[in-house]
Amino acid sequence: MSSPDLAEPVLLSLLGGGFVAAFLHAALPTHWLPFVLVGRAQRWSVARVMTTVVTAGLAHIASTALVGSLIVAAGLALNRWIDGLLPHLSAGLLFLFGAFYLAKASLKRTATAGGPAMDAGEGAGPAVSDRAAFLGLVLMMAVTPGEVLLPIYLSSATEGFWALGLLTLVFTAGTVLGMTLLAALATAGYSILRLERWARYEGAILGGALILIGFLVLAHQH
Repeated sequence: MSSPDLAEPVLLSLLGGGFVAAFLHAALPTHWLPFVLVGRAQRWSVARVMTTVVTAGLAHIASTALVGSLIVAAGLALNRWIDGLLPHLSAGLLFLFGAFYLAKASLKRTATAGGPAMDAGEGAGPAVSDRAAFLGLVLMMAVTPGEVLLPIYLSSATEGFWALGLLTLVFTAGTVLGMTLLAALATAGYSILRLERWARYEGAILGGALILIGFLVLAHQH
């Protein structure tokens, strides 16, 4: 694999699309809401919550990069047998994931007017130790690689190791920024219910972004 041309519009588009996909994926409530709730239950400071979020985000991307590297290796091996298959395979996966998130967003029901109760545990002491709570949150993210980012890894497999490394950095920036931003807003007192309502549009936007990246991969192939 050769070093990528950093001025190549296709690579820059993939990096930009990768950042958007990572940020929108991190906007899912499962990527920031547990940190807010555990932080309140444990009576953590904002700094401690943010430290946990960043650590968990890095663990999330590390597992994603590991799985992505294995998929890239398998894809390159398969591409040697069937020349030209890799771009079509990655585009197909991007279309499938995009369609899945679009369908999921269209079927999602409107939240109830009352929303989730957020005061549970406010008056009680921590149920577990701070160390156990921290490790549990980090492990939760480490064992769940970002599945929507994996096809983007595959789409850049032939661009070289530098492209894969840059994608990992972009995924890290988008994921950590999205998680910390929403967790910080909720921890600072911004309505969690309103954040959840905003995140409800994330699926539709993410699905559309993945489909656009898929078309970009196919256009680059031709």
